[in-house]
Amino acid sequence: MSDDGGRLALWDWRRRIAELYAEVRAERDPVKAWWRWRETRDRLFREHPQSPLEPAERARFRGLAYGDYDRHLRFAVVLHPMAEPVSARFDAGGDGLLTLTSFARTEGLAAPLGSELLLFWIEGYAGSVFLPFTDASTGKTSYGAGRYLLDTLKGADLGSDPQGRGILDFNFSYNPSCAYSPRWACPLAPAENALAIAIEAGEHKYSG
Repeated sequence: MSDDGGRLALWDWRRRIAELYAEVRAERDPVKAWWRWRETRDRLFREHPQSPLEPAERARFRGLAYGDYDRHLRFAVVLHPMAEPVSARFDAGGDGLLTLTSFARTEGLAAPLGSELLLFWIEGYAGSVFLPFTDASTGKTSYGAGRYLLDTLKGADLGSDPQGRGILDFNFSYNPSCAYSPRWACPLAPAENALAIAIEAGEHKYSG
C-alpha cells in the first residue's frame, strides 16, 4: 500500500474507532456497550487494512481474549489538576520522540484499587489524553508492557457522567499495538500508574 493509501486507511481506522467509542458513550447499559466494543474490534482486527495484526495473522484470527465483564471495575472519578506534573519521553520510532506530561490525578480509585492514577497529555499539535497502566496481572494474564484505558488521539474516550466526573471502566482496557506485532512502537505505562492489584477484566494477552 502506498503512503497515501496507508494514510487514507489510517484516517478510516481512526474514524471507525471514534464512532465506536461514541456508541459506547451513548449506550446506557455498559455491558451492551462492552459487547459492541468487542465485536467491532474483532471485525476491524480481522478485516481492516490498518489492523495491528500482520496480514498473515488476520486470516486465522478468531477474536481477542477478555476477562468477564466486572461491574465493580467501572468508576466515575473526580479529576484534579496536577500541581507538580510528571513528564516522560518515549521513542516512537518513525514518529520521533513523544513527551508525556501528567495533567490530572484521579480521586476515587485508591479504596477499590489501592492507588490513584495519573492522566497524561501527549504533547504536540493539538495534544491528546492518554491513560496507560500496569497491574498485578501484567505479564501473566495481560500484556507484559501494560494496557491502555484512554487514548483520545486514537478516539478511545469513555466520556464523563452528568456531574462531570471521568468514566474509567477497566473492562474496556486494551492492549497497545505492539502486543500484536514488533513493527509497532508503543508508549509504556509510567511507574506512577502501576496498580498493586490484578485487573482481570479487560483484554488479555494475545496468544496469536
